[in-house]
Amino acid sequence: MINKRLLIKNLLAHNDESSFYDKKRQLNLHNKEGKGKFAKHICALSNSNPSNNSYIVVGVEDKDNEIRGTDFYDDSRIQNLVNAYLENPPKIQYENIPFPQLPKHKVVGLVTIKPNNKISFFKKPVHNIPYGAVFMRRGSNSVPVDRDEQMNYQNTATVIDIENNSRNSIGYTLEGVIDFLNNRHRDMASGYKVFKELFVVCWAGNKKTVKGKTYYSRVDIELINEQIKLFYSALDEVSIEYDDDTFSITEYVSLGLNDRTSYYPLEKVTIRFHDNGYYKMESTLLFEPPQYNPKMMHHIYNANLALIKKLEHNVPLSAREERDLSNLPHTLMLCYLNGFDDAKKRLAEAKPLLRAYPDKSAYISFKESMRVLRKMKYE
Repeated sequence: MINKRLLIKNLLAHNDESSFYDKKRQLNLHNKEGKGKFAKHICALSNSNPSNNSYIVVGVEDKDNEIRGTDFYDDSRIQNLVNAYLENPPKIQYENIPFPQLPKHKVVGLVTIKPNNKISFFKKPVHNIPYGAVFMRRGSNSVPVDRDEQMNYQNTATVIDIENNSRNSIGYTLEGVIDFLNNRHRDMASGYKVFKELFVVCWAGNKKTVKGKTYYSRVDIELINEQIKLFYSALDEVSIEYDDDTFSITEYVSLGLNDRTSYYPLEKVTIRFHDNGYYKMESTLLFEPPQYNPKMMHHIYNANLALIKKLEHNVPLSAREERDLSNLPHTLMLCYLNGFDDAKKRLAEAKPLLRAYPDKSAYISFKESMRVLRKMKYE
């Protein structure tokens, strides 16, 4: 069992970016350019490492390896994004790895690309990448090559050594549990569960009980053995269920208009632990968005576009408009889910305006809204 935090440290310490790993300050998967670049690097690393894992580390400065962190990214359907663009796509996994020096809402992202032993290439164009393009790694660069380029089998021993030096220990596990319960979340309701005498899951959050059912807000859930953050949200609420073999997280999102909101189940993630030391995660999308009167939604949509215009032209907002701005991302998401197809594009275009605004609540709402929309797109 690999301690993913230790693996990241060992990758960063090994050398600069190479033919088996890449590092990024952040990923941008909101537009075609960002998706194309991500798929290009997946393609290149897969073709350059046909018999061993390769990695992308997200949240690290390129020049000096400083660990800056990135937002928690729980898109379990990122594999579907790769499948949409690549022929012979490798299997990939995105994991969120907490580091002690980072704020609790920041993590380091770890993308693991499994060995494929097939040439991956683009089956459709995206941004400036043409149909049929093939990429491989040349040092720290992902470069286009011919389809008949020979695969590189020289990295296997090096990667296996790095992974073996990143194995977990009882000491790492005990320290992780104590740190989670007693230090990072000592002011919250918390708990832990041991599965198959091997896996330890810890959780913490603000706890409340409604009609006999327990919910957690501002919840943090980690698989301690591998130092993986399974779930984190600043806004949504979750319920937790477990037995001797499984641990399940059901996420709810708060949606509504005019200060009248309700909780809607979004997704259920179940981790199934096996006796042989392996586990499997399964995700089920539960979301059925609320539907509203079309005339009312048309009025609300235009009002939100007018608000964005004011931000673009640096027009001061009234107190009411300040409140509306905090709700703008969720409101535009509801517009999109009610048939206003342009609303998602307008929301993505507003990202730099919301990020630069002094009140950060609108930008937090933006990130949560885009997360919900990603889940629906790749379902």
